[in-house]
Amino acid sequence: MVTTEWAESEGAVRCPHVAASKVSEAREPRRPSRAEAHASEQRFGDVVLTAPVFLVYHLGVVFLSVRNGFDPITDLLLSALNRSLGLYLGLTFGLAALMALGVRLLGLTRAWNPGRLALRLGEAMVYAVVMALVARNVASFTLGPRVSPGPLAAVVLSFGAGFYEELAFRVVLFGGVVWLIRRTQKGARAMGLEIGWALLAAAAFSAVHYVGSLSDDFSVKSFVFRLTCGLVLTAVYRLRGFATAVWTHALYDVGVML
Repeated sequence: MVTTEWAESEGAVRCPHVAASKVSEAREPRRPSRAEAHASEQRFGDVVLTAPVFLVYHLGVVFLSVRNGFDPITDLLLSALNRSLGLYLGLTFGLAALMALGVRLLGLTRAWNPGRLALRLGEAMVYAVVMALVARNVASFTLGPRVSPGPLAAVVLSFGAGFYEELAFRVVLFGGVVWLIRRTQKGARAMGLEIGWALLAAAAFSAVHYVGSLSDDFSVKSFVFRLTCGLVLTAVYRLRGFATAVWTHALYDVGVML
């Protein structure tokens, strides 16, 4: 009996230390795994590859007086800077410099190199051609420019569409809802909801081209054509990332407008 009581007493003494240790472990912030850290690096590196698109558009719009309908930044910046071209250019290059500094500080210099960019451009060019062929066969229709804005303006507008429309429809609209789906649903149900939402987001992407002062005339064939393009771009974004979707969209638009 004495041995038993002593063992229980010893256990009672040791137990608080064990509990304190467990509480301490529970309070320690969870460190991201190597896979999670690598995924974050890949996402940031993906954004870096869109820097040329961002710069060409934001420098081009102030000299050519053109705008993409989904660009919420340029007019706000110019208004905030009292329409000062010098301040606007300085801020634009400053944003590019901050991005370059972030790449340097995070050790992601390999994410930005001419070889990797060239590979991404080649990949996007293939997807752009495939997207055009698939959409044409599905809709029995081919889109073309209503009025040619000129080669420089065509490139600037195409780059603006590639960046801001992919940001709005693929990252925010599609990606935001998919993020919620994955945290509330599992398995086949989650996959089904994601596919259904991809279709709805692509339909919204198509529909918005018929709204506003610069909208196109509605037709079922052109709607289906754009919806198909939206689905292809969603697949590219989902499987290959934001940069590839941006470049695919931009290069496709350049090909159509030139």
